[in-house]
Order: sequence, then structure tokens, then C-alpha cells
Amino acid sequence: MAKPRVAVVGYGVIGQRLADGVARQEDMELAGVVDVAPTLAIRALAEKGMPYKLYASAKENISALQDAGIPVSGTADDLFDQVDIVLDATSAGIGKKNKEIYKSKGLKAIFQGGEKNDVADVFFHGYANYEKGYGKDFLKLTSCNTTGLIRAVDCLDRTVGIERVVINIFRRVADPGDTHRGLVDVAKVDPVPNHQAVDLMTIMPHVDATGLLVHLPMTHGHIISVFATPKKELTKEQALEAFHAHPRIRVVKIADGFNSNTAMFRYARDLGNPRGDMYEITVFEETIAFSGKDIIFAINIPQEAVVIPETMDGIRASLKMQERDEALALTNKYLNINCR
Repeated sequence: MAKPRVAVVGYGVIGQRLADGVARQEDMELAGVVDVAPTLAIRALAEKGMPYKLYASAKENISALQDAGIPVSGTADDLFDQVDIVLDATSAGIGKKNKEIYKSKGLKAIFQGGEKNDVADVFFHGYANYEKGYGKDFLKLTSCNTTGLIRAVDCLDRTVGIERVVINIFRRVADPGDTHRGLVDVAKVDPVPNHQAVDLMTIMPHVDATGLLVHLPMTHGHIISVFATPKKELTKEQALEAFHAHPRIRVVKIADGFNSNTAMFRYARDLGNPRGDMYEITVFEETIAFSGKDIIFAINIPQEAVVIPETMDGIRASLKMQERDEALALTNKYLNINCR
């Protein structure tokens, strides 16, 4: 069977990482990326020697790209005739418009967390509801925070069952390099429940969830405090064993210097990870505690890369490449996750 061919539409913060993720999957092929203008990311792609073919979103965009010295292989329409599935990483709202193009071409597509849920057949998470995405034409990923949160809650849920979670999210207000937010010296509070709690219940309807979200003037990572009620008795040792066994969860100790969101980002850079990315969420071991039978712990979410593994899972599910366990294992293997 020929390898499925994948297109990435939108070569921005997430699109760059999606392209890299697909390129690392040995059983699929990145056919090309689509963008609209010579952005910094596109200029960097050209300076690296065009490891991925670039297609302009429309004919009228070709000249601006070529004038900037960037090789163009054609238009998005040309690329869509060559692929099986599209990863749409465009700005919120654009994906819904693009969906009509994908449908007209008979293509499957996966949308990122910024789109509304009604753009897709299934609101998808690789670990928690892989089976629901199997064979479906249009999937939508959860947001970065929800993706990481569900990993942790699903991990414990499969160990002892989880009845209820209360989450407090301390959210970075912008991505590195953003200059349009302007939020400084302030902690901005959203109404309860935050969308991550609502989204978690959509993916895991048997769990009762609520939570608070606070926006903070930082750009690297989010911190989530989780307060969960297990269905069965759970010890700290059992929780640690479950977290350690999960390929996409990294357990660290504050005592070892892992005491902040930026410590994790710096560690990823010191590891030599491209762009300082890390696919795993982090559980801070010293934050695991109990109130009666309820467990409390804190996790760090690397917002720019955390959704990449689940998107690779989505390709596998949508195209019916593998059943759940084999699919997750292959994604982890090709992304070199938890090989430490």
C-alpha cells in the first residue's frame, strides 16, 4: 500500500510543527505546505533550502513569494490533487471556509483547536477517543491546554476511573514573538467554567469538570492545577507509576530545578529540540498531594508542540491506518517520544 500523502495548510506556529511531525512519520509522506505570503516562517523555510515544497494559497499570491526569492511549486489547488488528507493550521474561522474546498476535492481534513467544533465530524483526542475518529472525514483537535489536560486525566481514568475534576489554568497570554496582545502587569480572569473543562467533558462525558482560567503576561507554556476525584482508592505511588508509564507525560522534580514553565522550555532547548519544543506535558512530582481521596497535581503544557502527536494520531484514525494502540505507539516512535 502506498504511503498516504499529507498537505499542511498554514505554515505558522502550529503549521511548521505539523509539517515537521508528518515528515518524521515513516509510514506517511508530506506532499507540501501552503501559505499566503513571505512570512518569517516561509523566509526561514527558503533559507533552509526548502526542505518542504511550498504552494501558494492562490495564483495571485505567487508573485509576492517569488519576488522574495522563495521557490513556489504551484498553487494549493495543485497540491490538493496529490494528497489524501489536509492538516489545516490556518487562523480561526479560515478552516471552516477551507472545508468547502476540501469537500469539493474529496479530501479528509483535520482542524486545529481554534476552529469551532461544528467544523468536524468528531472532536478528537488520540488517547481518549481515538475510536470515534476512525474512518471519519473531518476531525478537530482539542486546544493545547485541553490536549495536555486530557492526557493527564485520561491516564488516571484508565488506572482507577475519574468522577470529577476541578482545574485552575494559569495561561500564557501570547505566543513568543506576538506583539499585538499588549497584556502586561495584569492577571485577567475568565468566567467559570473555562472552555477546557467543557471540552474535556465533550471528549470524556463520564467526567464532571469545571475550572477557572487566568491569563498571565508570559509567552512560554501554561500551568494547570488539577483537583480530581478518583472512583477507586489511589495512592501517590500508583499515580506516579501511571504518569511515568505514559509516553506523552514527563514526570519531573522541582528539587532538580524543574520549578517553572520556563525551566521546561530551557531544558527542551538544552536537549537540542528544534525551536525548544517538547511534545510531552510535565507533571511536577512535588505537587502531587491528596485531600481525602481527591488527588491534586500540577502540569506544564508546552503550547506550541503539544498537539502535534495527537494530530498524527488523527491522520492514522481518519485514514484507518491502524487501530488505537498500534497507532499511538507508532506516532510516539516516529516522534521519538519518551525514549529517555
